[in-house]
Amino acid sequence: MKHQATAKSRKELKHQMAAVFSEKIQTLSPDLQDVLLDDLVTAFENRLNMLNRAQLNVKCLAVITEGVECETI
Repeated sequence: MKHQATAKSRKELKHQMAAVFSEKIQTLSPDLQDVLLDDLVTAFENRLNMLNRAQLNVKCLAVITEGVECETI
């Protein structure tokens, strides 16, 4: 269950993070700001995917304890 953000949604998220962190990153060059924001978006997406998988595993365990088998993907 791999979720990949579309280029559009990734770009939107990057713009939102730029707005949130604009004051903190203003001392960096535009190139470094871009690198940092791209890294933040990647880290956010990876963490979200990991948490979604963990939540799915918890739901599967709940189903298993009720006597129904569930395969973790």
